[in-house]
Amino acid sequence: MIDMISILGGYGKHAEPEAVARIDMKMGDVVSVVGPTGSGKTTLINDLELFADANTPTGRRILINGQPPPDEYRDDPARNPIALVTQHTTFLSDLPVREFLNTHARIRSSDPGHSRDTVHKTLAFANQLTGEPIEVESRMTELSGGQTRALLIADATVICNTPIVLLDEVENAGIHRTRAIELLRQHRKIFIFVTHDPRIALLSDYRLVMESGMVVRVLRTDEAERRLAAKVSHLDDTLSRLRDKIRKGERLFGDELEDLACNS
Repeated sequence: MIDMISILGGYGKHAEPEAVARIDMKMGDVVSVVGPTGSGKTTLINDLELFADANTPTGRRILINGQPPPDEYRDDPARNPIALVTQHTTFLSDLPVREFLNTHARIRSSDPGHSRDTVHKTLAFANQLTGEPIEVESRMTELSGGQTRALLIADATVICNTPIVLLDEVENAGIHRTRAIELLRQHRKIFIFVTHDPRIALLSDYRLVMESGMVVRVLRTDEAERRLAAKVSHLDDTLSRLRDKIRKGERLFGDELEDLACNS
């Protein structure tokens, strides 16, 4: 059983030692990785996914429960405890959604009853993350970007049931971010978001700040930021409603912005 994953610091882009020597992430943590473009965010999660052992350009090492991970985590995809969902994922399979999920669930469990229940839970999870419901008879290649990311997040959380889930800038796909974190917190896992989104960052337990290819500090979300998160969420929801009206071909009259000013 995995209780903790640790990152032992390596080196930045200019060969200086990483400012944060060790980061321990425990089950139930929601973590954001933040920093400007090119600061090393994606490289960090690649080190996690590869279980780096001072054998990547950063020189970082990844530990599981304080020990080097077993070889089977790297060599056997079925035993890998990490799932990665990226913003660029595209389905190659043309299977209907129901068949795709059923096939994956059967691979993970030999109990047909358990598989059917798992598929139902996965689809219900996904449909709470996207504004456009996913139909079980839809072809995988027909799904929108938001539906694709929502389905993959649900699949990684429910069917794969991996203890560690990496999510690389999934906010760009249009998923419901606050609802996503609320749902994810119901599962005892480590969720790591690479993000530029203040809403996700403020709803996380803490964030790893990247600069020049290394983690320069760890910021825990305090009470002041949690209060700010509510205001950011209200602003974001208002902008989402405006986007929805634009998509539907409706006119905008500014009522939402007046409401926003009253609540600021």
